[in-house]
Amino acid sequence: MSQRVLTTESGAPVADNQNSATAGAGGPILIQDQHLLEKLARFNRERIPERVVHARGSGAYGYFEVTDDVTGFTSADFLSEVGRRTETFIRFSTVADSLGGADAVRDPRGFALKFYTNEGNYDLVGNNTPVFFIKDPIKFPDFIHSQKRDPFTGRQEPDNVWDFWAHAPEATHQVTWLMGDRGIPASYRHMNGYGSHTYQWTNAAGDAFFVKYHFKTNQGVRSLSAEQAAEQVGKDANSHQTDLLQAIERGVNPSWTLHVQVMPAADAADYRFNPFDVTKVWPHADYPLQRVGRLVLDRNPDNVFGEVEQAAFSPNNFVPGIGPSPDKMLQGRLFAYADAQRYRLGINHTQLPVNAPKATTADNYGRDGLHATRYGSRQDKNYEPNSYAGPAQTGAPLAAPLPVQGWTGAHEAPLHTKDDDFFQAGELYRLMSADEKERLIANIAGGLSQVTRDDVIEKNLAHFHAADADYGKRVEEAVRALRED
Repeated sequence: MSQRVLTTESGAPVADNQNSATAGAGGPILIQDQHLLEKLARFNRERIPERVVHARGSGAYGYFEVTDDVTGFTSADFLSEVGRRTETFIRFSTVADSLGGADAVRDPRGFALKFYTNEGNYDLVGNNTPVFFIKDPIKFPDFIHSQKRDPFTGRQEPDNVWDFWAHAPEATHQVTWLMGDRGIPASYRHMNGYGSHTYQWTNAAGDAFFVKYHFKTNQGVRSLSAEQAAEQVGKDANSHQTDLLQAIERGVNPSWTLHVQVMPAADAADYRFNPFDVTKVWPHADYPLQRVGRLVLDRNPDNVFGEVEQAAFSPNNFVPGIGPSPDKMLQGRLFAYADAQRYRLGINHTQLPVNAPKATTADNYGRDGLHATRYGSRQDKNYEPNSYAGPAQTGAPLAAPLPVQGWTGAHEAPLHTKDDDFFQAGELYRLMSADEKERLIANIAGGLSQVTRDDVIEKNLAHFHAADADYGKRVEEAVRALRED
């Protein structure tokens, strides 16, 4: 049987479905990549009105307080002085399940934070893991399809889950996180949060730095075993929502300490692996954690639908002094998140109270559309430039410019001296205690042993062998034993 040709929606053949088109091997993604934009835009519109991912969530209001001077790294006003407080809203979530899913399941957790700064809203959209499964956004719709309910059986299928991972060796690091002890947090209060991606900070002098965010829980990290989680789901499917709600109502306000890793921009080109690869972490020995401040949650929403479900986060909501990096997954999310919210909530979703700026006022030429609430006065014009004192551009960029070079096209990421998909998964495995390793092996084998195709099992086993010889050997033995039973 001849190989079917992958095409766009208009029927044109797709040359590369694994790499987005970029300006040179390490440059930002190009908007001319029609296949990428069509693929992401179509994916964002596949489900209504529920979120495509992160549907099951909980939220709370609070504040962020600066505790340490970081003005040498960023000119962001809300980080400009020790003691400065900024109102925040956070949404925690599971990723793969639907709105009616249970909380205590093995899944990454969303950690989406909105800062209501006086320079506009700043959204930091991260997870409770410092890495992710893939490094190119063109793979994201396929990844999520493989993890969600099968269109025929209507349930999550191990065949689909592990088949995708078999074809995505870069997922090995995140799979090791997910199948380890932190794969099921005991509650939202007892997990860390990470920006995951690399971002750019720029100071007042125009010096650029790349940063990674780490929110360390002050309640201590606590997790559930698979058996404990199953028991908790049976008692209360909304266990994490219940815990967060009741803790704040009792005045037990959860908090996190924010640290950042800071890399001078000049270090990035010659670092031993691609620092913009979201499947990898930066070793703390290279770039130690530097404390910034603390996040405190002290108020529950009055209406879950109005505030938690209609909360809209987009990683392209930056403020002066903070901007994006060439991280390809981040670049794709800059488009996809805002596009998904425009579809799910409408073009005027930014005017909803939970999404509107609180410390400043939105003032632009956007008009009309469904559910518009901002009209301006009768003298206001709806075009720019104009002669009537309408809002005007500042001419000051949010962040430092990034140099780009090279030929346009669908490139793999530029190679650094240690750019492989397995070494950090192996390092993570070797950091685990004997008991942690035992639970990790059992969790992986429990799912992988259910896969019906031997070649898919073998491809996944090869990934674990490549990460660490003992890791691969133990997973292989556990899978074989379960399949023989």
